[in-house]
Amino acid sequence: MSARARLSTFLRSCSTRCYSSSSSRDNYVPGSSRNSAELLPPRPNYRKISENFVYGTTNAINRKASLPPDAIEHVSRLYKEFNSLSSSINAKRNARSILGESIADQTDPVAKEAALKEGKVLKEEIAELEATCSRVESELRDLALQIPNDTHPASPLGPESAAVTLATHGPACIPASPTRDHLTVARKLNLVDLESAAIVTGNSWYYLTNEGALLELALTNYAISVAVKRGFKPVTTPDVVRSEVAQRCGFKPRDQVHPHLTQSYHLHSNSPASRELILAGTAEVPLAGMFTNNLLKSSVLPLKIVGSGHAFRAEAGARGAETRGLYRVHQFTKIELFAVTAAEGSEQMMEEMREVQESILNGLDIPFRILDMPTEELGASAYRKYDIEAWMPGRGRWGEVSSLSNCTDYQARRLHIRMRGQLGNPFVHTLNGTAAAIPRLIVALIENGVEFDDAGEPVAVVLPEVLKPFWIGDLQNTVVKWKT
Repeated sequence: MSARARLSTFLRSCSTRCYSSSSSRDNYVPGSSRNSAELLPPRPNYRKISENFVYGTTNAINRKASLPPDAIEHVSRLYKEFNSLSSSINAKRNARSILGESIADQTDPVAKEAALKEGKVLKEEIAELEATCSRVESELRDLALQIPNDTHPASPLGPESAAVTLATHGPACIPASPTRDHLTVARKLNLVDLESAAIVTGNSWYYLTNEGALLELALTNYAISVAVKRGFKPVTTPDVVRSEVAQRCGFKPRDQVHPHLTQSYHLHSNSPASRELILAGTAEVPLAGMFTNNLLKSSVLPLKIVGSGHAFRAEAGARGAETRGLYRVHQFTKIELFAVTAAEGSEQMMEEMREVQESILNGLDIPFRILDMPTEELGASAYRKYDIEAWMPGRGRWGEVSSLSNCTDYQARRLHIRMRGQLGNPFVHTLNGTAAAIPRLIVALIENGVEFDDAGEPVAVVLPEVLKPFWIGDLQNTVVKWKT
């Protein structure tokens, strides 16, 4: 094959692997120009890992990542071996190419036969080296993908108790009281039905009823409206995703009681051709997946999306008060903020997304605080993570209602999300944050807003005015009252 023919073949093969964002619309639709449904191989930064394996090992220990002690050093060794094999293959391919050109010009039959034999030996050697290189590359990739993201230098070191409070907002905290327990109140006011759900599905599943169902709808539309006003484009997401997409996003929540158990619900099909599918644990996964295999113009960045979806968590080891009522359930509606930025813009975007979260919660008029989460609380993909906790007087403690993570290029390298014309590292940065985890907001609103009669019985829940425009039905003759 001539050099021109080889180049033509190479370019045709590249056409199925390179994608561009050709849309010039402000509300750019990810994937509109994509012509393949296949996931491309992940692109971990092997060189960075190899050159910084001491930092990487310390970082993995600080984050309590489940890695063998010498995993990152082993990546460094494998990367050197892979490069050496690649160089040998290229040298032999070049030698075979030169030999092939000499054979074409050879007129001596004996010399030509010798050259053909030499070419056959080179072909066998190349095939053997390619097989070895493929095996080393597979081992290298599998091990590198287990390594967590780097950690922001400002992130606290240690367990959850080391979290640093960055800010507090809202009214003064109501004293803790078991009479404000959201489940007791919700049952008295006919806002929830756990008993029927236990029969239909099982424990930690629920029905929201009457004003409880209307409250979910109002919170959903309110949170989306705040995000849309801040420039986030609305999306509804699929609740089913490929398990590989979730893994590439770094979504591998650990069961606190049984770390070996998965928190994902797996779907099974009789079709042997079907891919392994799971119920999405968070809308972050399908939102990140929207951008898979895309080469984005810098002019469309940053991209900001607010997604509405359902989250499914098996949480097999959860026990006790944490699973009571609506606080920790197997399915819940979740409004998610997601952003794609150039590398230099991700920290600024994190603060912008935090402002959106603060705006949503300030409107709900409940006490909340923002925490800078320590290393042991960072998921695999998070470079830095903020948690937002609301005061829940019925539970007598703060409860997480939102989180925000800057994943830098961790997800982008695994999903092939790149920026056109970027020298050096072409991979974008991705960020995700909860705009509204609906059941936990309901917990906080009920426990902070419950109203009692003279006998101490709950008779109403006082809700913030911001939800009124999103309320369906009667605003007067209900168990809901509105703050004035």
